[in-house]
Amino acid sequence: MGWVILGVVILLVLYVIGLFNGLVVLRQRVRNAWSQIEVQLRRRFDLIPNLVETVKGYATHEREVFERVTQARAQVASAKGIDEQIQAQNFLGGALRGLLAVAENYPQLQASGNFRELQAELSNTESKIAFSRQFYNDTVMKYMTRIERFPANVIAAMLGFEPMPYFQVEDEAARGPVQVKF
Repeated sequence: MGWVILGVVILLVLYVIGLFNGLVVLRQRVRNAWSQIEVQLRRRFDLIPNLVETVKGYATHEREVFERVTQARAQVASAKGIDEQIQAQNFLGGALRGLLAVAENYPQLQASGNFRELQAELSNTESKIAFSRQFYNDTVMKYMTRIERFPANVIAAMLGFEPMPYFQVEDEAARGPVQVKF
């Protein structure tokens, strides 16, 4: 009888160890996926001043748009944690859409090689960000599913595995087309 109890205890300990290690792997994958998003977001962040300066040369009276992009960029720079980063990036995305919508009203700007190159870079970066967000959200889903399923949820709670946020578009306006009014 003692051997049976010992065997059950050993199996239980091995299960908990395996579960813990699996959760650690998933948590690290989520962190890595977020890091990949940050790389692309940083690339976009660095492109923005060049794009704004190029558009400013043609659209000098669009001060409100430039201020919104500058404000959004500052918000991104000061954001702490994943939740704040997501909100700041959503705000920046909306500001960039507004800037590009304004740029469409200036044919001479559209013809500028520098603008076209910056726009292509930004478009490429936005595609990479979209892919990285999707990968991050898929990874978060796997992690969240694991920590919410029984009996892993009990062990995850005891061992301090916290839920991770999804990267979602929060602003309803960001989901639709950009409205430009003069």
